[in-house]
Amino acid sequence: MNQRGAVGGSFRPRPGEIPLDPGVYRFRDSSGRVIYVGKAKSLRPRLSSYFQDARGLHPRTARMVAAAAGVEWTVVANEVEALQLEFAWIKEFDPRFNVKYRDDKSYPYLAVTLGETFPRAQVLRGAKKVGTRYFGPYSHAWAIRETLDLVLRVFPMRTCSAGVFKRAGQVGRPCLLGYIDKCCAPCVGRTDEAAHRQIALDFCDFMAGQHGKFVRRLEERMRAAAAELDFELAARLRDDIGALHTALERNTVVLQDDTDADVFALAGDELEAAVQVFHVRGGRIRGQRGWIIEREDTDDAALVELLLMQVYGDGPSADDIPREVLVPVLPTQATVVAQILSEARGSQVHLRVPQRGDKKALAQTVLRNAQQALARHKVTRAGDLTSRGRALQELQVALDLPESPLRIECFDISHVQGAHPVGSMVVFEDGLPRKGEYRHFLIRGAGPDTPDTPGSSAPTVHADDLAAMDEVLTRRFRRQLSEQAVDESASASGAVPAGVPAGIDPTTGRPRRFAYPPQLVVVDGGPAQVNAAARALERLGIRDVAVVGLAKRLEEVWLPDAEFPVVLPRTSEGLFLLQRVRDEAHRFAITFHRKRRSAAMTASALDDIPGLGPVRKAALLTRFGSVRKIRQAQPAQLCEVAGIGPALAETIVGSLAAAERPAAPAVNLMTGEVMDGDEAGR
Repeated sequence: MNQRGAVGGSFRPRPGEIPLDPGVYRFRDSSGRVIYVGKAKSLRPRLSSYFQDARGLHPRTARMVAAAAGVEWTVVANEVEALQLEFAWIKEFDPRFNVKYRDDKSYPYLAVTLGETFPRAQVLRGAKKVGTRYFGPYSHAWAIRETLDLVLRVFPMRTCSAGVFKRAGQVGRPCLLGYIDKCCAPCVGRTDEAAHRQIALDFCDFMAGQHGKFVRRLEERMRAAAAELDFELAARLRDDIGALHTALERNTVVLQDDTDADVFALAGDELEAAVQVFHVRGGRIRGQRGWIIEREDTDDAALVELLLMQVYGDGPSADDIPREVLVPVLPTQATVVAQILSEARGSQVHLRVPQRGDKKALAQTVLRNAQQALARHKVTRAGDLTSRGRALQELQVALDLPESPLRIECFDISHVQGAHPVGSMVVFEDGLPRKGEYRHFLIRGAGPDTPDTPGSSAPTVHADDLAAMDEVLTRRFRRQLSEQAVDESASASGAVPAGVPAGIDPTTGRPRRFAYPPQLVVVDGGPAQVNAAARALERLGIRDVAVVGLAKRLEEVWLPDAEFPVVLPRTSEGLFLLQRVRDEAHRFAITFHRKRRSAAMTASALDDIPGLGPVRKAALLTRFGSVRKIRQAQPAQLCEVAGIGPALAETIVGSLAAAERPAAPAVNLMTGEVMDGDEAGR
């Protein structure tokens, strides 16, 4: 059952409309975006609490209610379903007013790609992939590499990339690790697929804490080799045992050998909090992680509940959830959370607060780490929480905007002397980057030539730069207008169900890519760029979006058709925010331009052959391995590749031969003499 409050005007639903059942609710803004998701045991008292006197609300909650234009809710059967649905919606909509646990750094994992034919051990960061077994997280990547270097002599599995593995198979020689017995070299057939997979599985068991059986197995083999007077093998096995013991000693023993637990700690104040977790497997600390959160009026129990759902609720495997989870305080719905974790693990998960003994001492150590992480965060980002709100208010006043620019879009153009021009769009919401909405633009060359602004103190700008800026802004806002027209047409025809907000795709329920207009557009440049951007918006009939430019020379803020810039103080938080937005757009454009330029410089000799597309080119390279070998092949050999006929084979041979011929010598047109390279260059 789904009920909606009215969007626009006073959207407070009548108390009698709200059910008393448990459920999940969503607040939306005027554009239809979900800005907050919450759950309640009883929806009526919870939703009614948001519409009391604003002075009694937490400032963050009051800002959320002021920004909202509608509320909707979904009734569920019980609290377990409410908690699961709340987490699913938070992951899907990423509401900006919900508490977000941000990793204080990117942690590396030791990953084993069991989904591949020949599994590989490697260092990975970022989102976890299906079919890959992860161990960690570790504090440093070098710690993973040191551990790998030690245990590969016992578990000689593959660690090379796909390119190195394929190349070794083509040439019939393994890499260095294959020669020094730290890889069983499946690339050249020394080990078959089943034997290599068993080595990888044994490696995973060892990293998961089952190290005793491998040490005992090696010790038995060592004693047997010594009894048979094979002292060379016995010495090698002795060294293998020493390597395993060294790898084990790098992980501190803190609890009993059979203890599998995650130990959480929370340290904070009224504004922020730091969370740390130690992952203990087999009684040893296997990894550590940390988060920084912005607090509102949520208590520690609710924060712990959100934390556990984020850590374990995103499709975890049974190996990710330990038998025991130690927390500083029990979550609000401890029984419900424990039930969800037990179902995901497939066995009972105990959720408790340590009271005494070694577990209490370890929890104190984790707490000290959380306190130090919070102190480091406050030093590096002092005043960040208050400065963002102050920056938006300063921009509203300085630029005479009707409201704070909660959504800022910045555009930049990048090229080298006109070659490979690209554009970038970055998005900041509430003063923070929203990287999921960044966009790249390939400049197509369209757009009117825009003359330089006469009498301006800004440096001369080439017309191509202004035309590119005009093109990028035109394409971005034309897309927005087209999507708005589609929404209006669908609403008029009745194709969209009543109550679906604008900017939401009715088939998927997700926001459209360019559906939301910004309150402020920032361009990298001075008066010329600002005027070009303003004319592009004016030509499209968009008059409710402010446009400014930030010139690098003196960090001046330019408005369209303004004779003088707006000069913000150097200590202004608003100027600092504009600089961050401009620098991020410049970085994003430069990165994309370098990729395009690098791809163009490394283009293959096969790219210019008519009739040879990407699929056929990839098939040729797979069959022969390089352009040099393709050049040496006969037409009949080329025809053995799928999609290559006799005519195309002759074309390939002729094109590659022509590309290999030396260029004709230069001739002096005055004397008729052949010039050498230096003379021709002059």
